Parts: sequence; structure tokens; C-alpha cells
Amino acid sequence: MDPIYLDNNATTRVFPEVVQEMLPFFTEQFGNASSIHAFGEEVGSAMRTARRAVQALIGAEHDHEIIFTSGGTESNNAAIRSALAANPARNELITSAVEHPAILSLADWLEKHEGVVVHRIPVDGKGRLDIDAYRAALGPKTALVSFMWANNETGTIFPVDGLADLAHDAGALFHTDAVQAAGKVPIDLKSTEIDMLSLSSHKLHGPKGLGALYLRKGTRFRPLLRGGHQERGRRGGTENAPAIIGLGKAAEMTLATMAQDLPRIEALRNRLENGIVQKVGHCFITGDTRDRLPNTSTIAFEYIEGEAILMLLNKQGIAASSGSACTSGSLEPSHVLRAMDIPFTAAHGAIRFSLSRETTEAEIDRVIDAVPAIIDQLRDMSPFWSTEGGVAAFNPEYA
Repeated sequence: MDPIYLDNNATTRVFPEVVQEMLPFFTEQFGNASSIHAFGEEVGSAMRTARRAVQALIGAEHDHEIIFTSGGTESNNAAIRSALAANPARNELITSAVEHPAILSLADWLEKHEGVVVHRIPVDGKGRLDIDAYRAALGPKTALVSFMWANNETGTIFPVDGLADLAHDAGALFHTDAVQAAGKVPIDLKSTEIDMLSLSSHKLHGPKGLGALYLRKGTRFRPLLRGGHQERGRRGGTENAPAIIGLGKAAEMTLATMAQDLPRIEALRNRLENGIVQKVGHCFITGDTRDRLPNTSTIAFEYIEGEAILMLLNKQGIAASSGSACTSGSLEPSHVLRAMDIPFTAAHGAIRFSLSRETTEAEIDRVIDAVPAIIDQLRDMSPFWSTEGGVAAFNPEYA
């Protein structure tokens, strides 16, 4: 049977139209955009079109507020380091306990090696931010607040508009990692107080190795990469023109169909969850089911290992994940589920299904049919699972 790809939060398939848009810029239109001759100008013009497409996708006021980078990780690093460098009188960073490793790893480094005070705001059992703890952490030493727009594992959405207002009340800058949100929720930065926003091309059907950092006009900025005059002197180095043009096309296509795509994707996600929960006992949906990304579902299956579930799904041509692709090499439960206090018996068996506009109803029904037998097979082998009198239950002998 045809393979089913439900790991779109890790990466998406590049749209064929995006590939076609990029191809000429590897061969016929190969000039350097910084050159003043015709070869350079035709590339520069295409890049300006791409910049305006990204501007439109996120509702930025000016196209020059878009800085092209190598991806979400660079954008996050540039935003955080810039905010700290631009205001040396403030040495405190506020973030959450469930951020992507691109944020948390940098926060750990800054704390251990550069004397930055880091406040990691906890979340509740649904992955929602503790607003009271956030308010308490804000102060005259806060340089930057960096909260993700939406969680990559559970899909839970943070109220970034209001969080940005609170940051500004304390005189701090506000950055949001919107790598998972861009293209999956409407974004209109003109109506917010957000100072900086990160996104990544490969999460919205563009090429890998390319991202963008939104920098609100007037925000003080210290470049992470210094060199030439590219990106208005804010990110040195010859631009990756084919990938930039690819991101522009992907942003244009995504914006054009979001209004139709997102309700359909959400309906498929709900169909998947309802079908699995009805057929499989001892499992539950993680995250805030009232306010989350329309394409994301992490289901915790109790008393079994997620890696084993993924292996058996893969044998049936179904691709999913046990969390972020950046942390899935570990056998430990994800830091997101630990921060949410998901029980040990369920955290190890959490599987993330992430859909895209290319997901079909037939694919969802195949997954619903496949999952129950896989869970039954693994529970039969699990030392944490016992059947007493025909009733399945947790085996306390192995607790």
C-alpha cells in the first residue's frame, strides 16, 4: 500500500510548484543578488518578491522587517542574543519549560557560561502557560521574553498577543518561535506588540536550510552573523537565493489556501483522534484540546513504549513520531510531557501524528484501522500490562 506520512511537524514535503520555482535559480538565473548587473538584478527581484510573500503570510507591516536566515534555530539564536546584547543593563531571559531545544539549549548555555538569569515558566497538565508565574518573573532586569506560538509536540497555543503586552509593560522585548504556527494559524503581526518572530521554510512545504526572522521596525538589533551588507547588514553572507525564492512560493501558496485547508485538516485530525480513542482503551489526547494547532495530535498510550509503536506503524507504511524530530533520538519521555506531569505509564507511549494539506481521509481511516492491533500486540508483551479475569489493568508488580 502507499505510504502515509503523518510527521509534518518534523518536516513537510516540498510542493512541486516550489521546486519548479527554484530550479531556474540553480542554472539559468545564477547571479549574485548583490551584483549590479542584469544577472544579479533578476535574482534580486525574485528575492524581493519572496520577501513580500513572507511579509504577507505573517502580516508584517514592511517587507524589510523580514531577515532571511538558515532556519528556525538561527533565527531564534539571533533574536535572543541580539536582545541581550542590545540592552546590557538587563541580563534576564524569560522562556517556558516546553520550548523547542533551539531555545532551551541556548538558554542553558547563556545561563551556565554567560551569566544570564533564565526564568523557565512552568505549564499545567494541558501544556498551558502559568501566567501568574510569568507575571512574577517579569522585572526591571528582563531583557527578553521568548515564548513559542504553538508547541511542536502537543500543538497547544500560547496567547502570545497578551504575553507580548505584559513584556512591553515591563520594558522588555518579546520574541516568539512561530516555526510550528506559521501557515497553520492566521498571523497578523501588525495588530500585535511582538518584536521578533522566527519561522522555518521546511515546516510549510518549502526547502530545508532556510528560515526567516521578523524584526519589527525600530527594534534594536545586533547581528548574529557579521559580514557583508546582505539583509540590510543584519545577516552577513551571500543569500541562498533558490531557497529564499522557494520559501516565497511556499508562503504564497499557503496563504492562498489556508482558509480552506485548515478546517479540513482539523476535521481529519479530529476523525483520527475519535477513531483511535473509541477503539483503544487506556489512551488519551495530550495538550489543550480547545486551543491547539489544527494539524497536531499527540496521543498517550499507557503501559507501552512509543518507539515500539513507531516501528510497527512503519512496517505498515505509516510515519509518525514520538515528539520533536530534534529530540526523538532519546528513549526518555520528552521534556514537554515531563513538564506537563504526564504519568510515567503514559509518557513513554506518546505518539505524535501531524497532518498537512496533503493528508487524505482514506489515509486517516487506514491509520485508525492499524493502531488498535498494534497497541494490543505491544500490551500483550508489556510487563506493565496484565489481564485479570478478562479485564486489562496496570500490573503493579513492575511499578
